[in-house]
Amino acid sequence: MKRDEKGAIIEELTGKFQSIPFFYITEANGMTVAETNNLRRMCFERGIEYKVVKNTFIKKALETLEADFSPFNDTVLQGQSAVMFHPSNGKAPAKLIKEFRKTSDKLQLKGASIDSSLFIGADQLDTLIALKSREELIGEIIGLLQSPAKNVISALQGGGNKLAGILKTLSEREEA
Repeated sequence: MKRDEKGAIIEELTGKFQSIPFFYITEANGMTVAETNNLRRMCFERGIEYKVVKNTFIKKALETLEADFSPFNDTVLQGQSAVMFHPSNGKAPAKLIKEFRKTSDKLQLKGASIDSSLFIGADQLDTLIALKSREELIGEIIGLLQSPAKNVISALQGGGNKLAGILKTLSEREEA
């Protein structure tokens, strides 16, 4: 591979790392052709890009970013590596890995970056699946902020109806 080809691969990876805020680095040693094809099909069906890339290319691409990915150097960027990208859903690759591991334990999560937060090791898979997206968190916060206002409004509306009922009852008693 020529130097300019290597540079193009690193440049492409850098662009993906900058534009997609979450990515997963996996290892798939010893997979058969059928297992590899199944994994690639599952990725395609879910809109996940799966690329087998040399660790040195990943390392050089990560070095160009502002965030510190140095914890990946000693543990994650060893052996064979592949990178998974999904443009809008940070959980999708984690769910795919967990589902794929039901049929083959050869796919391992080595590390992930979710909005520059690093998760290292296969034991982080359930944590990654449980993470809420930014949109989900914003929705929960808005719901919590609206809740007291809704309670006040309903109390005022309910109190107004009670007050009107009491006044009507009192006026009916005076007439009788």
